[in-house]
Amino acid sequence: MQNKLTWQARLHEVIYESNTTAGKVFDISLLFFILASIVVVMLDSIQSLHQQYGALFYKLEWAFTILFTVEYILRLICIKKPWQYITSFLGIIDLLAIFPSYLSIFYIGAQSLLVFRALRLLRIFRIFRMAHFITEMQFLGSALRGSLKKISIFMMVVLMLVIILGSVMYLVEGEENGFTSIPESIYWAIVTITTVGYGDISPVTPLGKFIASFIMIIGYGIIAVPTGIVTTEMALAVRNKKHLHETCPACGLEGHDSDAVYCKQCGEKL
Repeated sequence: MQNKLTWQARLHEVIYESNTTAGKVFDISLLFFILASIVVVMLDSIQSLHQQYGALFYKLEWAFTILFTVEYILRLICIKKPWQYITSFLGIIDLLAIFPSYLSIFYIGAQSLLVFRALRLLRIFRIFRMAHFITEMQFLGSALRGSLKKISIFMMVVLMLVIILGSVMYLVEGEENGFTSIPESIYWAIVTITTVGYGDISPVTPLGKFIASFIMIIGYGIIAVPTGIVTTEMALAVRNKKHLHETCPACGLEGHDSDAVYCKQCGEKL
């Protein structure tokens, strides 16, 4: 039993930690394979290359998938609480890196989703000890989570606004000016209030132009509100700035406080 635990500990050190030679070689090799697999997926989407090298690309995609599948299984084997890793952010990303290939067996074209493997490049911050980048990512995540309720309420208000303004424009302009239905008019209101302005539909009457001008002016203010909400939350996150600690040996979670003794997710001693 002791030998098994020692073997698992050694495997954990190689896969999850980058402070050893073996761990760094493993992580850098993994990054190389991730980049290579992304390049293969992108090249395979080019029709001329697909016709000439499609069979080779297919074999390479499955070779990478099998490699990442083995790596995923090893990650589960060498930690004490696999489910914590499976449901973690990096665990979900690792699963998304292999799932499209198996999905393509039943749904043709799903392999194009393999570009999700690019998210695995986030590991580069840990490999080269760029912990401050991970900290900044945590700041952004914390700010977005803190802003979610406020932005959700704000978006509901915007949704009601475009429904009302779209309905008004349908009455003012009518079908003869391109506003053929209320949904079509709401679509125009969304395009206008977001300052995108495709130009496929435009008001003709003086009143319609006045309402459109009003919506355009509102649009600039609407863009500024979510930015202000997120910025405020980011300022609050900076006040609570904390340094990073080692990876949890049980669930693989990173980003613990510098004085942390136990994992904040699973309670394992660090």
